Amino acid sequence: GPNDQSCYNSTLFIRADGSVSAHYRKIHLFDAVVDGKWYHESDTVMPGDTPVVAEERGIRFGLSVCYDLRFPELYRALADGGAHAVFVPAAFTSATGKAHWEILLRARAIENQVYVIAAAQVGRGSDGRQRFGHSMIVDPWGEILAQASGEHEEVITARMDMDKLRQIRNRLPALAHRRIASGDVRQSS
Repeated sequence: GPNDQSCYNSTLFIRADGSVSAHYRKIHLFDAVVDGKWYHESDTVMPGDTPVVAEERGIRFGLSVCYDLRFPELYRALADGGAHAVFVPAAFTSATGKAHWEILLRARAIENQVYVIAAAQVGRGSDGRQRFGHSMIVDPWGEILAQASGEHEEVITARMDMDKLRQIRNRLPALAHRRIASGDVRQSS
């Protein structure tokens, strides 16, 4: 647990040959109340502090975990680190999944011009809580290429088209147009 600083919620990147080439430790821990139920991940898990991008066959994959999805700055760091796609393994609750899962996945894809590959737990977890499911693959334009029903375990697939990714980034070079505001936020009264 947190006292011995040894337990992390992690994503492993496993290469085609079966070797683990990268690991990411979840940065944002889920300490929240949803539908009157308290979730306090920080009771048993330490936070990580480093974004991770792994490469396989010339494609760069950003790694994340579940609640990280709510923090766009992590996904921007992964895009800045050269990610073409990001993984989002998750165990969203039914309530938060219904309200936010699809829109956040599509937003992260669009704003960072990356593929989003989100594997989501479905059914009841070991804690008895209902998971939302609805695994999804989204392209850099925000189009849903594949989506699970959320009713049972399923395998979904989609083809990553690197030419399409380059075309989107060339036609609408939003990442290159980004300007960082300087100074403090002006307060109006």
